[in-house]
Amino acid sequence: MAAFLQKLFKSRKPAAPERKAPARVQPTAAPVEDRRAELREEQLQTLQTTPTQQVAAGLAVEGLTADTRIRAAELLVDEELIQRVQKQAKGRDKGVYQVARQKLQVIREEQARQEKVSGAIASLISHARDQAKSDDTKLYGARLDTLLSQWATVEASATPEQLSEFLESALRCRERLADLQAAQDAQKHEREQQLQREETLELIAQTLNDLRQQPTETLASLASLDALQKTQENRWLEATRETHVEKQQQKTYEASMMALRNYTNAVRHVGQAKETLLAISAMDVHDATVEDQKRASDLLNEINWPASFPAPDLLEPARKLAGKPKPPTKSSEDHKQQQASSESLKATLDQLEEALEAKQLKDSRQLLKTAQQYLKSLDHRHSKSFQARVQLLTGQLRELTDWQGFATEPKQIALCEQMEYLAEQPIEPEAKSERIKELQKEWRELGGSSDRVLWARFKQASDKAYEPCKTYFKAKSGLKQANLEKRKAICTELEHFVNAADWSAIDWKAVEHILQTARQEWKSAWPVEFRDNRQVQKRFDELLKKLEAPIDQERLKNEALKLAIVEQAQALTEHEPLQEAMNKAKSLQSDWKAVGITRHREDRKLWQAFRKACDEIFARRDAERSEQQQATKDADTEAEALLQQVVGVNSEQDEQTLEQAVIALRSLDASKTSAAAREQIQKEKQRLSQAVSAQKLKAGIAEWQTLVLARTEGSVSTETLPTKWTALAQRVGELNDQEIVIRAEILAGMPSPEADQQKRMEIQVQRLTEGMGFTEKTDNALQTVEGLVASWCLKPASESADLPLANRLNKALDSLIVN
Repeated sequence: MAAFLQKLFKSRKPAAPERKAPARVQPTAAPVEDRRAELREEQLQTLQTTPTQQVAAGLAVEGLTADTRIRAAELLVDEELIQRVQKQAKGRDKGVYQVARQKLQVIREEQARQEKVSGAIASLISHARDQAKSDDTKLYGARLDTLLSQWATVEASATPEQLSEFLESALRCRERLADLQAAQDAQKHEREQQLQREETLELIAQTLNDLRQQPTETLASLASLDALQKTQENRWLEATRETHVEKQQQKTYEASMMALRNYTNAVRHVGQAKETLLAISAMDVHDATVEDQKRASDLLNEINWPASFPAPDLLEPARKLAGKPKPPTKSSEDHKQQQASSESLKATLDQLEEALEAKQLKDSRQLLKTAQQYLKSLDHRHSKSFQARVQLLTGQLRELTDWQGFATEPKQIALCEQMEYLAEQPIEPEAKSERIKELQKEWRELGGSSDRVLWARFKQASDKAYEPCKTYFKAKSGLKQANLEKRKAICTELEHFVNAADWSAIDWKAVEHILQTARQEWKSAWPVEFRDNRQVQKRFDELLKKLEAPIDQERLKNEALKLAIVEQAQALTEHEPLQEAMNKAKSLQSDWKAVGITRHREDRKLWQAFRKACDEIFARRDAERSEQQQATKDADTEAEALLQQVVGVNSEQDEQTLEQAVIALRSLDASKTSAAAREQIQKEKQRLSQAVSAQKLKAGIAEWQTLVLARTEGSVSTETLPTKWTALAQRVGELNDQEIVIRAEILAGMPSPEADQQKRMEIQVQRLTEGMGFTEKTDNALQTVEGLVASWCLKPASESADLPLANRLNKALDSLIVN
């Protein structure tokens, strides 16, 4: 059968022995050449009119010229047709074969590239999904940037579903990254505020302690106290803004600041009443009148000096004149307090002795200073017993200082040289200032110097080194003023926007961006003077409240819309049919993106709920796919078992066995199997069907041969012939036995005897003129052969058949069933 099909499809000319063409055949050659030229012209016109892929494939194989076949092959884009053309052109047409081969190579390279891109897209989507869920926050931003840069190279090849899935994961990653950054910034800001609060409390406590140790003959500077109070109030305000403050810390600040305010107010009143107090101090108490006493008493009440601080000597005459008891002083304090101070002084002196024996100059100086403060806090009775010991230890410290000077002098000279060198270096002012402080600290740690010349040298070098820093810090002060003006400008622009905004039709994302930009620019306008910034800060805070109020309303409205979307998505988790639920879920995702601004945390919660509902919907799809895949796997297993049985059935077996195998294959439900299994089943069906057809053809041709020989023995009864043969014989036309045999030999591709060569040539020319050519279809060729046999058998009894012709006809029929 295969040989028969190959012969029918193959263009060929019967091999004929060399001979001279008869002269009478020459006149027919011109029409044949004209016909071939017309066919070539028709094929070229077909190529120019953009033929279908099927037509192009036919021309690539059957084109009359090599150029036509190559041009037709170049028009092919269908992979299956290209493979078919390549197979048919192999060994016959090298040019077409190479064109088909190159096209297949390009197609396969493109398929490989697309598979690689598809794999990369799937991998990036998986990585983005894992990144969004990962608890590993190390280098989170760098990993996200890498994912985004890789996605940019394959984004054009992604499907809308893949693009949506990746962008959703990337959005979750960005939101998480923003949360991490916000948390880090909040922690840093909180630590800075905590440090500022601690330093504020420490400074106020140190100031109050210094004020309690201040001599009564002097009065603290009111300007310094007022500046300290206001700066620390502003500092505390900034350090407690929008953060949690422990109650105990707040109480400590309030108590300390209250004490400082009371002391400052008392100092202010003393300064205001200084002339009156001096006048009272010049009066004789015995000569004072009742009015003088009342005036002194009212003055003391107005001054209201804090009892926890030593009263200045300037108030003592007024107190005596008013007849008020002397406020508790260290000389009249409770015996227990005096005793505690005495014990502390004794312990301090013991430590001082140990430090002097260890030759620790710095610690000794500090301990002596502390001891002198304790000694000063004692009254005469308690301090008398310590004076001699303090004097002795003071002398020992002086000796240690002189002795230490010999050891520290080289180091102090080195510090002078370093400071002088530093003064000559063009270093950045901030770094230079820090280095100056470090050298000064080292000088202090050496205990200073009793050599005034050496100290003057170090001081002069320090002043020279700090000179360029003064200009810098002065410019920095100008920067503070510039920043203050910038903040005022921000307030002006923000106020203009708030007053001019049409809140009924406004771009809320733009408003949110303006709010964020205002805060960032406000923060960048730093440093500023706290005192000058107080009113500007208050104005800025009020404007922010006015701007945030409508934004919060819009956010709440949008959160309600997103909540409704979440509820709709949750309702779809049980919705049937599933495809409709998925379509509605995708529509809800679009609705979600169209919703405006929301609060970040609330949006995150709603998004998680919405995402969970969508995941449940699409999880149902995945479950159905899994079930379908399992059904396909089971169907493939069943088909594979049957195919293993059918493969053993070859074309040589009987027709009944072949037909049973075909019926068994048709019983399979191919729609449930995979594409590969379906293709294998179809191939086996075609193979077995062809084998059945070949068996039937073989049996039919054997019957034809019997009828052909029967005519040589007499006429054949028309009753025994197929009914359709009459019509087939009429279609073939009136042919004699010789023409019938020669036509059968031409169709079978068999040579004719030498005597019949001229007749054969005439028949071939006639067939070419009739358009039958060399490429008759298989079914038409077989039908033509059957018509020839029918014409042979339907000859009248008066026309007896020649046995040699009958044998030639049967031999041609035999060639149809070879293999």
